[in-house]
Amino acid sequence: MDISIRLVRPEEHTALGDITAQAYLGDGLLLLGTEDPYLTKLRDVGRRAAEAEVLVAVDGDGALLGGVTYTPPGNPWADIAGEGEAEFRMLAVAGEARGRGAGEALVRACVERARATKGVTGLVLSTQDVMLGAHRIYRRLGFVRTPERDWEPVPGFGLLLAYRLAL
Repeated sequence: MDISIRLVRPEEHTALGDITAQAYLGDGLLLLGTEDPYLTKLRDVGRRAAEAEVLVAVDGDGALLGGVTYTPPGNPWADIAGEGEAEFRMLAVAGEARGRGAGEALVRACVERARATKGVTGLVLSTQDVMLGAHRIYRRLGFVRTPERDWEPVPGFGLLLAYRLAL
């Protein structure tokens, strides 16, 4: 499949917000479902694009397949990144595009960005235990579980699992 990765365009903010929200809702990843306050952050691609880097995967026809938020070191959107680390989060692929390589292409683009950034020694992420397909991608690309960095974003949510790729 022909997949390209690039920065999100303003006219794609709403569509990517919908893809991201539907991915999280459809996979049952939000504690409070459609009432979960995190849903607002997932949909607000415009804010993320203004404050971090939002990458999208598109197919050869230009159809939006998914996206991810990449945070360089020191970015306020990072959750667990430490000194010299970049992070990515909110990785989401449209249901109909899953299994076509878009998720892996987005992760690879984050790895390339991190490697191209002077002083970056690692790339980190947080994931839920049920995101098994994503875990396979992370392991295949060399990410290693770092359980000492697991964390719970809100009480009762459960632990988010941390992974790190040394660069």
